[in-house]
Amino acid sequence: MSRKKIMPKDADLANVEKALKRASKTARSLAEKTQTPCYVIKDGKIINVAEQETPYRPGRRKTSVN
Repeated sequence: MSRKKIMPKDADLANVEKALKRASKTARSLAEKTQTPCYVIKDGKIINVAEQETPYRPGRRKTSVN
């Protein structure tokens, strides 16, 4: 069963998700270049994603290999 994505009728709202992803990518890149922190809330905790070795990807889950 596939989930159908509901798109908003307002054109401005339709592009919000893409704009937020671009903004977060730019913020992380700037934090790495300037060696400053970039904080996000993940699982109810505040973490600095600029310190992480692997890139932070919100909404992605790790898959286990059996």
